[in-house]
Amino acid sequence: MSKCRYDDMCGGCVYRNLDLSEYRKQKILTLKNILQPLSRQKFVFEEPIFVDDGCRRRANMTFCKQKNTICLGFNARHSSQIANIENCVMLTKEINSALPFVRSLLEDICSIKFLLPSKKKKISYGNVLSGDIWITQAENGLDLLLEFSYPINLEMRELLFEKIYQQENVIRISHRQNVNDEPETIIEKAKPFITIGDCQVFVPAGTFLQPSKQGEQALVNLVNKYLGDCTGKIADLFCGVGTFSYSLAQKKGVKILASDTNVELLKSFQLSLNKNMITNVEIVNRNLFKYPLSGTELNGLSAIVFDPPRAGAKEQVKAIVDLPSDEKPQRIVAVSCNPSTFVRDAQILILGGYMLKKLTMVDQFVYSEHCELVALFEKI
Repeated sequence: MSKCRYDDMCGGCVYRNLDLSEYRKQKILTLKNILQPLSRQKFVFEEPIFVDDGCRRRANMTFCKQKNTICLGFNARHSSQIANIENCVMLTKEINSALPFVRSLLEDICSIKFLLPSKKKKISYGNVLSGDIWITQAENGLDLLLEFSYPINLEMRELLFEKIYQQENVIRISHRQNVNDEPETIIEKAKPFITIGDCQVFVPAGTFLQPSKQGEQALVNLVNKYLGDCTGKIADLFCGVGTFSYSLAQKKGVKILASDTNVELLKSFQLSLNKNMITNVEIVNRNLFKYPLSGTELNGLSAIVFDPPRAGAKEQVKAIVDLPSDEKPQRIVAVSCNPSTFVRDAQILILGGYMLKKLTMVDQFVYSEHCELVALFEKI
């Protein structure tokens, strides 16, 4: 277990006070308790996979200006206050090494005055006082996304150009006013990419990535293991950047139907497919929560992989079990970051003619209450 000097204040690692073996026992027990409603399935709970400290390649950090200094870190335990940190044992050394630069950059940004929007004729000025910064370690450098509720003005843009071009390990910086906005790229010295298998995969600003490369590889390996020698047409639903599609597309005799909702993300996915000359992946833009693939759209699938956000895949799972028995895919592999919604979705599949066969816990969220899992269902 890595020691952390912020353990008594930061709310990120609620189990770090435990011995490593005790922590892992606690994590497994917590998951098994959540899975109790599925106990009649007599599935195989396979050996859990634990990700190490120092592997997390993305961080969403909060900042605020306090007097003349920047407070930068994560929420304090049981509080909305910020635990001001200089480094984090969960994060990669590359991200930790960049934190002094990030802090300095935020100090400069918060010192710039800008015109406040007003319906009255009175002119007033303000400063950025708080916000978030998203830091992602790509294979070719760091990707920064600033998030605060004011537009970037000319002085800020000039500052960012000067600072970022002097910082070799930062390859892109973007900005958005809130989490639901499409980020605006301010500077892009190179397109950030990660590698999945042998493929270079471009990463849009602000997109979801698996927290660690180690955890991502574990999930890919499990999906491939559970699909086995499955051929034909395979659906990759809630595909994101295509984490599973790249590996699945390399199987002989396989075609991939990949679907997600974010237009910019899917554009980047297609760009990556083109760069890697992958031609057996069809991308469908669809909000699978509101408009799940159904009926004839699911015809001919030999298997389905789905990896939804924490809300789960309730509507999509319902659409799958509504298929006539002879049209249902033989195998379904569920990837979930929320065991509670997984149980709900699993019960729908079980009532719809599937059996839960195997399940593996992947502990990507080190020392937290969260965990991920991969499960195999087979048609009865």
